[in-house]
Amino acid sequence: MRNSKVWLYVLVGVLAAVAVPAVSFVAAGVSARNKPGPIETRFARAARHLMIPRSARRMKNPETATPEVLASARQHFADHCASCHANDGSGGTEMGHHLYPRAPDMREAETQDLSDGELYYIIENGIKLTGMPAWGHGGDTDQDTWKLVLFIRLLPHQTKKDLDDMEQFNPRSPADIKEEEYEKQFLNGQPAAPGKPGPH
Repeated sequence: MRNSKVWLYVLVGVLAAVAVPAVSFVAAGVSARNKPGPIETRFARAARHLMIPRSARRMKNPETATPEVLASARQHFADHCASCHANDGSGGTEMGHHLYPRAPDMREAETQDLSDGELYYIIENGIKLTGMPAWGHGGDTDQDTWKLVLFIRLLPHQTKKDLDDMEQFNPRSPADIKEEEYEKQFLNGQPAAPGKPGPH
């Protein structure tokens, strides 16, 4: 009789642990405007940890953080990752702010405390039900991804010079490129293109 009561309490506890996040998730509807709450965030992080295979969590980075490797990784991050994560890793971009969940601040402990293998696995395989796509082929030997892991470790220590240097590698839209051309023409004393005012 006593064992059945214990099992009943355990069952109620498990149901509550699943029901509370589920109810708060459903109550928020399908809108991605609201930031995930603390319960949903904790539940999602725990689920992510459990879904990354133990063998992946234990992988060691075969790359060495030489100046050349880090420069290459910095350029790769600026070109491929900064649209969502920002050059400084803060997630402070228009895209990053509108994802659900928001792009994380990768300088914080929630990212920095992940193992190298976890970071590699996330970049290679993405994370379901988030904006994080799978960038790799699913193997464990992608040198570019391992280099990115090294760079992610440096995000809390980026200098203004590093961030300024990254801007030249950020993707630019055709409109951005045209605007730069108009600004150069204006600064060189050339008239603006027909129908185009000079820069303010």
